[in-house]
Amino acid sequence: MTESPDRLIQLVAATLFAVALVHTFTAKQFERLSHRYPRHAGLFHLLGEVEVVFGLWAIVLVLAMALLRGAGTALAYAESRHYTEPLFVFVVMVIAASRPIVHAVLVSTQALARRAPVPTPLAAAWLGLAVVPLVGSLITEPAAMTIAALMLAPQIFRPGIPERLKYFALGVLFVNISIGGTLSSFAAPPVLMVASAWGWDSAFMIVNFGWKSAIAVVVNATVAVVLLRRHLANPAAGAAAEVESHRPMPWSVVGIHFAFLTAVVLLAHHPVAFLGVFLMFLGFAQAYDRHQSPLIIREALLVAFFLAGLVVLGGLQQWWLQPLVSSMSPQQLFFGATALTAITDNAALTYLGSLIEGISDEAKYSLVAGAVAGGGLTVIANAPNPAGVALLKRGFNDETIGAAGLLAGALFPTLVAGAALLLL
Repeated sequence: MTESPDRLIQLVAATLFAVALVHTFTAKQFERLSHRYPRHAGLFHLLGEVEVVFGLWAIVLVLAMALLRGAGTALAYAESRHYTEPLFVFVVMVIAASRPIVHAVLVSTQALARRAPVPTPLAAAWLGLAVVPLVGSLITEPAAMTIAALMLAPQIFRPGIPERLKYFALGVLFVNISIGGTLSSFAAPPVLMVASAWGWDSAFMIVNFGWKSAIAVVVNATVAVVLLRRHLANPAAGAAAEVESHRPMPWSVVGIHFAFLTAVVLLAHHPVAFLGVFLMFLGFAQAYDRHQSPLIIREALLVAFFLAGLVVLGGLQQWWLQPLVSSMSPQQLFFGATALTAITDNAALTYLGSLIEGISDEAKYSLVAGAVAGGGLTVIANAPNPAGVALLKRGFNDETIGAAGLLAGALFPTLVAGAALLLL
């Protein structure tokens, strides 16, 4: 008995999804092969780019659908997916990483760090790992990830610091970004997916999630800074000097950049509108290029490609994910969601949960709490993670971030986040 065409496509999609996951965990090996076989270094380097993985296998899926069901059907499926999140992350990354915004953030954090009762490098690192992720509840998690990564790159993610500490700091950053966006109903993708369907507003999020997440964020950041304290005593050339260069930065330009960022955040659900704002931003940046550093277009495009691939591949995983989620008790759902988040985007997981009829309030909380707690375990667990990888990978050996290293580094902060959300 043969499979029906729909079931056949579902099985093909599930297989390719599994292959993409394995590829994610082995990406670092491809980078090593590029050094071993220089003749094919370009190909191995491409396959070693974590941001390329899901986009690459999504293309394979569309080609497989075209062979099995026809080109029209394959294109119809690809065009039926919603790409608002990849587009939004692309736009937010480029604007948030622009020189005027990074300049303002660095100046502000350096001023706060100098007033702290601890050495300035420690205070600056703590602000990047704790305060910026919590600010993500206002400026969205992708923007917070971009700013935090640019702040921390020259201080923590650089040669001279042990790899295990860098992976721990990366795990802390990813987990803190994931839970730090739960102080509002619009900043964290997994919360955004259910907020409207379940009637969760920002007041509800603060009371039920926000204060618990804030405690976990502070604990995680403090532990990371304590472990890194000897290596932060004499940091490399400061990011502030690197960003400021020798050019003055008019605060009017900074204000206009923040206005663009605010407009994009407010229009996050309207891609036509925020893309229009983005085009105006590009025009302004070109007109006043003397106040700019090169925009991170390439890095942002790679991240958007990754997320778009996840949208395409993830769109055909509902047949096994939703029954699995709906069969769990609330406590099982918390731990199951944390684990499942490591192999599928947490926003996709909570979206599937929102489709379950008659789900209890306790189960709703468990699903979202588990999804955000596990958001730092892998690159694909949370939408902003690929942005962090793109901006920080140069500080690691072979200029790649290993999936196993990230998983190990994120275990402790994930346990802290889980304990805070489950026990408090």
